[in-house]
Amino acid sequence: MRGVRVEAIAPGGRMAENVAHFGRALRAAGLPVGPRDVVAAIEAVEAAGLGGRQDLYWTLHAVFVTRHEQSPVFDAAFRVFWRRRGLVEKLIAEMSPVAPAEKRTDKPKPGETRVMEAIRPQGRAVPEERQEREVSARLTASDRDVVRSKDFAQMSAAEIAKAKRLIEALLLPEDRRRTRRHTADPRGRVVDLRRTLRRSLRTGGHSIDLAFRSPAERPPPLVALVDISGSMAEYSRLFLHFLHALTEKRRRVHSFVFATRLTNISRELAHRDPDDALARASARVKDWEGGTRIAPALHEFNRLWSRRVLGQGAVVMLFTDGLEREVGDDLAFEMDRLHRSCGRLIWLNPLLRFDAFQARAGGIRAMLPHVDEFRPIHNLGSMEGLVRALGRERERAADPARWLRAAAAA
Repeated sequence: MRGVRVEAIAPGGRMAENVAHFGRALRAAGLPVGPRDVVAAIEAVEAAGLGGRQDLYWTLHAVFVTRHEQSPVFDAAFRVFWRRRGLVEKLIAEMSPVAPAEKRTDKPKPGETRVMEAIRPQGRAVPEERQEREVSARLTASDRDVVRSKDFAQMSAAEIAKAKRLIEALLLPEDRRRTRRHTADPRGRVVDLRRTLRRSLRTGGHSIDLAFRSPAERPPPLVALVDISGSMAEYSRLFLHFLHALTEKRRRVHSFVFATRLTNISRELAHRDPDDALARASARVKDWEGGTRIAPALHEFNRLWSRRVLGQGAVVMLFTDGLEREVGDDLAFEMDRLHRSCGRLIWLNPLLRFDAFQARAGGIRAMLPHVDEFRPIHNLGSMEGLVRALGRERERAADPARWLRAAAAA
């Protein structure tokens, strides 16, 4: 690779080679890492004068990570690639080669699955138990079904790309509602006096050709309030792709994200290219993967935006796990105000993917009485259920209060 000064770091060392391998692994895991970035990373390692593992982490992070949502993938990749204890210190001190990674038995963290696939060499032996499970899955379900049922947080890079294509192909059912405006309709029952008089001027008033009109029907606006705090990052990223797909289908979609503050990203998601749209949204948001402050975000939305975007029976999709840091009376008040201002309020919560979910957290208990529907949103199957719920002939949703009753009984 031109420009890479391997021997400049240490004579006979392997640090530059390992950084190059790490850059290729990040690229395979979905980060936009090119040869120029790898060269810059090696030069940064050389110039930084590293003293330990944290120094290497933040030096490479400063070069390879350019957007907020890339941090979890980089963190998982660094943890997996440099897993062996003392490896970084050996490379810094002695420039010894990377040894094989140790076996791991715990469940991979969000974003780590695609990192493992990117780092693991092709042809490495797969444990017998895992191999049998994967073969049986292929025999019983198609790739589409596997992606449809797999949790977003545990998807590989290839599965995320396939999920994005499936999200773009989702067909939103018709749900048109009458508005107070009228449109020309030859079969309408109401005479349009203005158009009728305009037509009569063409003949000088000798003949009158009646024009009719009927109430116009339009789909209700969709308003999304998306939690982008640290616990929701792996799910909110694909949900923003879903909102972009809805915008491409000519639906009126108003998108807001919040962690510690509320940000309107509707204009950024209106760009045709999804990657460009999400990059613009990421550049606009300043609190990506921050803490969670649901009540202040809802207060700002109710005060500044509700009258602008919640007309004509708007459907609000609240995308959050409900784990508020400080629960007070203001959270229930703002939820009630939001519920009264919109046509329907749908709460989408990834925690519902657990069968043993119970409404015990204070934030969840304060919010549940003020929603019309309470739905999971953790894979493509739950997203397809949401699409059906947005249609006119939607399935009957369970009463959200039943989780409160179940928690009280327990």
